[in-house]
Amino acid sequence: MFTYSIQTHIAFGDGATHHLPEHLVAQGFGRRLLLVTDPGLVQAGVAERIADLLTRSGFVPRVFAEVRPNPDEAVCLAGRDAFLEHRADGVVAVGGGSSLDAGKAIALLARQGGTPSDYALGRRPYGPPAPVCAVPTTAGTGSEVTRSAVITEQGTHRKLTLKHEVLRPPLAVCDPALTASLPPDVTAHTGVDALVHAIEGATCKGAHPIARAYAREALGLIYPALPRAVHAGDPAARRDMLLGSLLAGLAFGSTDVASVHCLAEALGSLYDTPHGLANAVMLLPTLRYNQPYAAEAYAWVARAMGLAREEDGDERAAEALLEGLRTWLDDLGIPKLKFDSKRPSNLWKTAQRRGFFVSLG
Repeated sequence: MFTYSIQTHIAFGDGATHHLPEHLVAQGFGRRLLLVTDPGLVQAGVAERIADLLTRSGFVPRVFAEVRPNPDEAVCLAGRDAFLEHRADGVVAVGGGSSLDAGKAIALLARQGGTPSDYALGRRPYGPPAPVCAVPTTAGTGSEVTRSAVITEQGTHRKLTLKHEVLRPPLAVCDPALTASLPPDVTAHTGVDALVHAIEGATCKGAHPIARAYAREALGLIYPALPRAVHAGDPAARRDMLLGSLLAGLAFGSTDVASVHCLAEALGSLYDTPHGLANAVMLLPTLRYNQPYAAEAYAWVARAMGLAREEDGDERAAEALLEGLRTWLDDLGIPKLKFDSKRPSNLWKTAQRRGFFVSLG
C-alpha cells in the first residue's frame, strides 16, 4: 500500500524563466514578492535580471540575498522579517537547494510563526505557508518539487529536516539555461546529489512503484549526462541533468533518502561541507557496505543506469554498479574519503552515535 500526491505546477524548458510572470499570475501569486537567493547569484546578475523581469510585469519584488550554503535558522528568521517588512504575498526562491529550502522555511515562518526547529522537532504543527515559486539554478536537490527543507539548527549545527506536504512549492519554473554558468566542480557535486536522490528514492524501505518509475528515468538521464555537463558544459547535457534532478526529486520526495544522505548530513553538520560534495564523497563507501544486504535493489539500479543487463544475476549486477560508479566518480573528480580505523574521526563517532555504521575502507 502506498499514497502519492503532488500539487506542484511544473514549467520546464529552455527560456522558461522568460514566462515566469505569466506562471505566477496563472497560479494566483500576489504582486508583492520576496526574491530569496544567494550573494553569488546577485554577483552574477541573475537575481537582478529576474527582479527586473518581475518589475516590468507589474510585480513588486524585494531581493533577500543572505542565503549561504547549509542555511541556518538565523537566515530563515531574517528572511521572515524581510517578508513581513515588505508585506509580501509570496516567495520566489532562486538558486540551488540552499536557496530553495530557505525560501520554503521563510514562507512557512512568515505565515505560521515559530522557528524551523519548532516544526522539525514537533513543537509546532504545520500550517499553510505563503506560496513559493521555486526556480532552480543547479541540477541537484530537486527541492522544487519536494515536501522537505533542510535547515541547520542554530548553536548545535544539527541538520533539521522540515517535512510536510504543505512545503511542496505550488510552482516550479525550471530553465536549463540558468545552470549554464555553474563551474565544473559545483556541477559535479550537485549532479551526484541528484543521482543519490534517485538511488535512495527507489531503494529505501518506503519505495513504491511510482517513485521507482521516476527514479528509473532519472538514473538513465543523469549517469551519461553529468560527465558531459562537467567536462564540456554541453547544453543538451545540462538539460538532461535538470530534468533528471527534477525526476529524482519526484522519486524521493514521496519516499525518503537513506544512509548516504544521513552520513552526508553528519559530515555537513561537523564541517559545513556543501551538501552535494558530502553526498558525492559518501556514496561509494556506503553502497559498498550495503551491497551484501541490498544486492537485489542495487542490481535494479545498475540495470536502470545501463551498467548491467536484465539477464545478469543480482550479485554480478550489483558489483557492476559499484565498479561503474567508481570509474564515474573518478572521472568527475570526486575526492575519496580518507579514513584511519585506528583513529576514529569525529564523523565516524557522530555516525556511530546516530546509529549509522559504515565501512569506509
